[in-house]
Amino acid sequence: MKKIQTILFSQVAAATVASTAYAQEVMTLDQKVNEVFATVTGPFVNLIFAPFPGTTFPWIVLWLVVAASIFTLYFGFVQFRFFGHAIKLVKGDYSDPNDAGEVSHFQALATALSGTVGLGNIAGVAVAVGIGGPGATFWMILAGLLGMASKFTECTLGVKYRNEYPDGTVSGGPMYYMSKGFDELGLPGGKILAIVFSIFCILGALGGGNMFQANQAHAQISGIVGDYPGWITGVVFAVIVFAVIVGGIKSIANVTEKVVPFMGVLYVGAALIILIVNYDKIGWAFGQIFEGAFTGLGIAGGFVGALIQGFKRAAFSNEAGVGSAAIAHSAVRTNEPITEGFVSLLEPLIDTVVICTMTALVITISGQLIMDPATGQFVLNEAGNAIATVGDNSGVALTSAAFGSSISWFPYVLAVAVVLFAFSTMISWSYYGLKAWTYLFGEGKMQELSFKTIFCIFIIIGAAASLGPVIDFSDAAIFAMAVVNIFALYFLMKLVKKELKSYSARLASGEIKKFKH
Repeated sequence: MKKIQTILFSQVAAATVASTAYAQEVMTLDQKVNEVFATVTGPFVNLIFAPFPGTTFPWIVLWLVVAASIFTLYFGFVQFRFFGHAIKLVKGDYSDPNDAGEVSHFQALATALSGTVGLGNIAGVAVAVGIGGPGATFWMILAGLLGMASKFTECTLGVKYRNEYPDGTVSGGPMYYMSKGFDELGLPGGKILAIVFSIFCILGALGGGNMFQANQAHAQISGIVGDYPGWITGVVFAVIVFAVIVGGIKSIANVTEKVVPFMGVLYVGAALIILIVNYDKIGWAFGQIFEGAFTGLGIAGGFVGALIQGFKRAAFSNEAGVGSAAIAHSAVRTNEPITEGFVSLLEPLIDTVVICTMTALVITISGQLIMDPATGQFVLNEAGNAIATVGDNSGVALTSAAFGSSISWFPYVLAVAVVLFAFSTMISWSYYGLKAWTYLFGEGKMQELSFKTIFCIFIIIGAAASLGPVIDFSDAAIFAMAVVNIFALYFLMKLVKKELKSYSARLASGEIKKFKH
């Protein structure tokens, strides 16, 4: 018996030593990958997120906000004029079931929303409010409202220039309207822009739309159930995601049309409960938002700090101008491209104006941001670069603490929301990456299966590893998509205006009819 125990003990000890060595090897591998990747990609990342000289304002944010402002003026504030019509389209009032396409207006909107509504709405808003104060919320809302016009422009073009195949499937997005739209206008370089956009889209899909989501979901789950290997979370997510995406856009849309409303209601409902519990502070919170937007209320960076953080958060959250959503919206059933433009403008409204604002309000009224009772101004942390918070929390931890301050078990609801947000983002970005992949390598079952397999392998890697520079690079790739996309939109927006004039005239004359369902 002792001999058996000795053998077992020696085996356990050997296994322990081996696992420790393996863990050290993995850590060393992580570190090596980080070092090499940071060295190679650092200049590209720094270029995309570089601030204007003498400021902390990233030029890419201004690129997005200026484009949104130009589209808003060029199309005569289309996001407000056709808001009611957009609601009717989502309800299916004008949907002809015989139109070409694969999904309904509502399913296309849900799929695109599932790609943008995510951790940025939870952690990103907390960072913005923590640095820029509640006033950042005002600028976030403004940028969200302007971004509605960018979504309208790119998604109209996405449907107009999509490829429709005999089996009823479609492929669309910026790579198609760049190549076909530029050809139609007799402009050179469209195909080159399309290839560059596709490369950035694949990189962004594998990183920010995949690895980062899996990594953060594992962090949330392990924070509740205790620490365990990340690859377990990765494998579970990979199996579920593969089961969804293997069926194509129809399968993805069937899932997102159920998950997105559920997670949206869950998160907004939780926020509303906290606001109702603290109803006496709501007026004060809005006062902080409006006053802080123009005075800064003594926070780091003052008024400019609030403006930068608000614009940055909106741009990073709703992805208006990035071009990703145009890929999802291109699959809609319609013979009127402009109708999906109207539907898509609801996206920044829901993502930024509603969900991000809810997060900001909860953080503001929760008392997690420390104020000086004598002056009524926020107290800065020791570094002087952000507002001091209870427990020194920031990011998702600050949002979690804000939710938990009113009802103790709300952080668990938040954890469920984070996991759902991560899952829905992954399945949407798998479709974006797939369409960029098939644009480069051709349509076909083998091409599709190869990308879907690669995508799911990267889920496991993302959950198991801590590849910081890889994520930074993929984020930069996503915003590099915006550089290429908006450049193309400036040349193509006159085609959208032509569509808008035609549709508006036919809608006013009664030629565009409703359908009974």
